[in-house]
Amino acid sequence: MPVKSRQVENSAATRAALIKIARKLFADRGYADTATEEVVRRARVTRGALYHHFKDKQDLFKAVLLEEEKRLAAATTAVAARQSDPWRALAAGCDAFLSECLNPAVQRIVLIDAPAVLGWEAYRQIDADHFVDRGRDQSGTDSPPAGGSARAYHYGSSARGVDADCARRRSGQGASRSQRGRRPPAQQYPHGPSTMTYSGRPTFL
Repeated sequence: MPVKSRQVENSAATRAALIKIARKLFADRGYADTATEEVVRRARVTRGALYHHFKDKQDLFKAVLLEEEKRLAAATTAVAARQSDPWRALAAGCDAFLSECLNPAVQRIVLIDAPAVLGWEAYRQIDADHFVDRGRDQSGTDSPPAGGSARAYHYGSSARGVDADCARRRSGQGASRSQRGRRPPAQQYPHGPSTMTYSGRPTFL
């Protein structure tokens, strides 16, 4: 293997390792309580190696978020694509996204820390890049079912109005005993063109 190719491969491996370890620490401790010293120690690299790939801790967090958004978009779109009917695809995509929100790592990284660390506008843009734009075909139009469902659970989920509390409500956690098992009323979210019940099934305004 040429020396240059080996260097590129090693560099990519180092970057991937830093992101993997940072993801675990950000998920377990949160952004504020994660130190870059701990990241480089666990990755067994120097601080210079960290700053070769990322300009600062926030940049490292952004890389972790991008990987998480990519994974979420692929998972939810794959579920939606199994449905031939656009409406069923949309509902399946919403349900899949909310199921992902039950993961504590997703709650911490995507729903709680990302808007606070990166700012709302930057977070929304990253989200749009992975969910809304994912469903567009080359002509620039939404291609159902994946496009429609991606747009729906982009505007009707996560930063689009659903937070970790919504995910807990969906599983019955955090609700009183008398409330569990009941179907909550539809909740209108101010950041998108849909209303959603906690079952994840949207109805357009």
